[in-house]
Amino acid sequence: MKILLSVLLIAIFTNAIAQKKQVCITVDDLPTVPYALQSKDHDLEITQKLIDTFTKNSIPAIGYVNERKLYPNGKLNQSKVELLELWLENGLEFGNHTYSHLNYHKVTFQEFTEDIIKGEKVTKKLAKKYNTKVKYFRHPYLRSGLDKEHTDSLKKFLAENNYTEAPVTIDNEDYLFAKAYSMAYKNQDSELMKRIGENYIDYMEEKLIFYENMSTNLFGRNIAQTLLVHASLLNAHYMDELVEMFQKHQYEFVSQETVLTDTAYQEEVTKFGDWGISWLDRWALSKGKRGDFFKGDPVTPEFILEMNK
Repeated sequence: MKILLSVLLIAIFTNAIAQKKQVCITVDDLPTVPYALQSKDHDLEITQKLIDTFTKNSIPAIGYVNERKLYPNGKLNQSKVELLELWLENGLEFGNHTYSHLNYHKVTFQEFTEDIIKGEKVTKKLAKKYNTKVKYFRHPYLRSGLDKEHTDSLKKFLAENNYTEAPVTIDNEDYLFAKAYSMAYKNQDSELMKRIGENYIDYMEEKLIFYENMSTNLFGRNIAQTLLVHASLLNAHYMDELVEMFQKHQYEFVSQETVLTDTAYQEEVTKFGDWGISWLDRWALSKGKRGDFFKGDPVTPEFILEMNK
């Protein structure tokens, strides 16, 4: 009886570990996405609020940098550099998101790879100053290759330059909510800001559940997820609520390095196209999934779409 009980407890413990929910929060387009709200104070508010949420919740978030944003008038802007330093000072990490956010599918291989190298000049120096490294690469627009040869060429270049690709599993249209939110903020419409923010959290929860279900249908388990968001005022103001939502769903927050140890991220992609989609979608297509398998993907509310026209 004791042996049977021990076996049962081990099985329960093993299953609990296997079902542990993990997510990495990745923030694209650093230092900030200010839309029409260009000011030093606005940039600082976005950066500081994001960092405050991450640090108080011990979240090892990573920010993906477009270094072109550091040169607003053609010259290196020290206040923009200081925003990046705030991330490093608080133990957060950087990745390379290219210099100018080029679409790999619309430029030559040479143009794109030169933009990657150009996009590491400042960040690598900063990382060295803080005893860390820039190791990860995020594809702008989530465009990673039109076909196998195009994809493999970029993979080879990244590996040769000591970069690891950072796929996204929870893709979403947070940027549409963010633009609408910035418009409402500019117009000092606090009621509309609240409506946008609340709808945003509901939408992101629906996205999480959708991709959890897709993960389970593909892999028989909920894999470690990678969330893509942007460095916007909306996320600065609502990151606390977003974190609480993930906590409600019993997620722990892990680093870029940790999330990529999930074996799902080694799954081969064999279907290609002019896509900017989640890697879960890519893996599903590569496994022959079609049609109804993708049904139920949450849509952005109509009023948000109208505000973006």
